[in-house]
Amino acid sequence: MLAGCGSPATAPASGPATPAPGATAQPMPGMATPPAGGSAAAPGQDAPVATDAVTIQNFAFSPATVTVKTGTTVTWTNRDQDAHTVTATAGSFHSPTLNTGESFGYTFTTPGRVDYLCSIHPFMTATVVVTP
Repeated sequence: MLAGCGSPATAPASGPATPAPGATAQPMPGMATPPAGGSAAAPGQDAPVATDAVTIQNFAFSPATVTVKTGTTVTWTNRDQDAHTVTATAGSFHSPTLNTGESFGYTFTTPGRVDYLCSIHPFMTATVVVTP
């Protein structure tokens, strides 16, 4: 029997395998899907944090919500082994692909809420709240 790169053994020829009730497909081998009903942020990270630094690690932005004053530059640093981006859902900014150790900064000039995601892994979502 041949095995693919990290793939589990194939199902017997008697018929297709049926996933367990409530099971979801993995988006990529070795990568867990986020919990149902929200972002990939860890519990307790929904409260806004006053900081200008966001870490990308374990397929999540941390903290998931930051609060900054107008004119602040927020810097995202990728600490994951996989590449990620930082992309505003409304289109105001889009980082290049960030490899491990690379950073991207964006200066927020208008008060409001800015939701963003990783365009490579769109389940990774977070928010910047900009105050006057």
